[in-house]
Amino acid sequence: MRILVSNDDGILAPGIAALADALAQVAEIDVVAPMSGQSGAAHAITFMTPLITERISVGGRPFGWGVDGSPADCVKVGVHELCEARPDLVVSGINAGSNLGVDVIYSGTVAAAVEAAFIGIPSIAFSLEVGGGFDFAGAGRHAREIVLRAVELGISPGMVLNVNIPRLDRGEPRGVRVVPQSTAPWTDSYDRRTDPRGRTYFWLGDAGGRAAEDDPDTDLMALRAGYVTITPLQYDLTQYAQLEHLQSSWVAGGSGPTRR
Repeated sequence: MRILVSNDDGILAPGIAALADALAQVAEIDVVAPMSGQSGAAHAITFMTPLITERISVGGRPFGWGVDGSPADCVKVGVHELCEARPDLVVSGINAGSNLGVDVIYSGTVAAAVEAAFIGIPSIAFSLEVGGGFDFAGAGRHAREIVLRAVELGISPGMVLNVNIPRLDRGEPRGVRVVPQSTAPWTDSYDRRTDPRGRTYFWLGDAGGRAAEDDPDTDLMALRAGYVTITPLQYDLTQYAQLEHLQSSWVAGGSGPTRR
């Protein structure tokens, strides 16, 4: 098995090193990751400027390819140009901080996994909850177990799994739960400031927290309870219930737009 490893924290981040080390014990590894942190980059791609790539060594040993682009860029150019052979699986992470609920829309970690699915390669995104420092080595062991279990159960093109690992300073996870994504929104707050030229600017804060979650069976609540969470994702954003309603009612409601 060949695995392409990527992330959004950058190729020198400790999370990707731990993930690559853990997976190298069970597979052939290619590492292609951004040269710098791309947190919150979502599914941005680069097409107005060239992508600069560079071989990266760590401790005097070859590690992978650094790409001056987004996580999605890394997977695209990695699969088509940089990997020694087409990967059987793409694994993204380990992100420093969870990617739960609506975070998956913003997350570069998840975007790398989704890009693989676009190409027809199954993928898994891994994130580690904040708290008490980051035990990336421990998280890497859990990631390896989940990868092996996913392969055992059968992975198919288009599969995307979003995995969140609870903070490990409190002990081992209580287990693994396969749960849906929470839809509780962030309660955003901004720090309002004035620059030296008198202009007002705003800095998005992180103290707002999330809105109350009523459903205990979501990734958000399961992670808070100390479980590793696995959520299968889809990238088809079509709202099929509304699609059917609009297809039937639009035609019934008139012949077309009103002209004046």
